[in-house]
Amino acid sequence: MQAIPVQSLQNGPHPLSSLPLVVLVGVTGVGKSTTLEHLSQLRPFALLPDRRELTDAFIFGFEQIKDRTERFRRTREFREQNPGGMAAVLAHLTLEQNPTLPTLFDGLRGLEEVKHAAQFDGWRFVLLDAPDLERARRLIGRGDAFDAVVLEGEGETLQMLNALEGVHEVFTERELLELSQINADSWEIVSKVKIVLEERRNYDPRAARDYLLGTLEFGRVIYLDTQMYSPLEVAGRLLEWL
Repeated sequence: MQAIPVQSLQNGPHPLSSLPLVVLVGVTGVGKSTTLEHLSQLRPFALLPDRRELTDAFIFGFEQIKDRTERFRRTREFREQNPGGMAAVLAHLTLEQNPTLPTLFDGLRGLEEVKHAAQFDGWRFVLLDAPDLERARRLIGRGDAFDAVVLEGEGETLQMLNALEGVHEVFTERELLELSQINADSWEIVSKVKIVLEERRNYDPRAARDYLLGTLEFGRVIYLDTQMYSPLEVAGRLLEWL
């Protein structure tokens, strides 16, 4: 998959808002990166810098912010001041050259971003989804250094999970018990569940899903449950839709 460097996005003659673009939509842990990996094995694509890279460059000004909770807070503030959030950033960027390959972006989140992005007729949306419990399991197992948050307090894993703000609005008692029994350190389990909770406070994946599926025709949006299908099946279905 051909990567487009950040430098080539600025001051070019080809605005992304007017180009055909395939946008992945989904919160952390739904399988966006895994889908892209498998898709790249099936067909060549041009890949824009991902959400993390554009956030660091155009929202944080390359300030090093490692705590995911703080990143969510800062991006929420940016979205409040700039309706459309990351979709607005993307729409204001340009390419130095018109890409010869289908171009993908990973990705957008939440209702405000997808509503802003949907106004650009050439943009199509791949809506990836997975239950919160499955997302938490994946985060616990993926070992990504980016998944860092500050935790307070100590105790047994289940006790710490139950103490997280808003946890019972997202997970059942049975799900929390299941998470607490995963063979991993308490910090690993609790920190990943906190990421799921913090992200849900900042982006409503259900509202984004309902808007896209209820507003756009099938040719512009496809919904894929990444728990129902294997990564290769997800990539295959996506390729057929494209």
